[in-house]
Amino acid sequence: MTRRAKLWRAGAVLFGIINIGGMGIALAMDEMMHAMAHVFLLFVGIGAYLLWKTVTSWAGGQAGDQRVTASSLPSTGRNSTPMLGDQRLDYLQRSIDALALEVERIGEAQRFRDQHSAERGGTSPVKKTGD
Repeated sequence: MTRRAKLWRAGAVLFGIINIGGMGIALAMDEMMHAMAHVFLLFVGIGAYLLWKTVTSWAGGQAGDQRVTASSLPSTGRNSTPMLGDQRLDYLQRSIDALALEVERIGEAQRFRDQHSAERGGTSPVKKTGD
């Protein structure tokens, strides 16, 4: 295993630990939406790890392997497969970063809504003047 792969694996483990801890804290604070965001990020992280393992083992196959020749991306020679794997991983990383940003925005909107409804709940309701 290369040094780069070891660093990525350590980062993935740290990502998982942080999300499990964040989920526990969110549940302790009774923030269900926040906890679900951490669960979602855990599944995204696990999926990304499995995809990375699949792509690296797929790219590491022999040059005459059927899986390598059945690539949907254009290739320009035998040594292009690792480059294609890197491009796919870069694309996947950008997609996951964008997804994580959107999940965080959803969490922020949920916290704002909860805070706003708590502030409104503290005031007296509007009385109807009719009868």
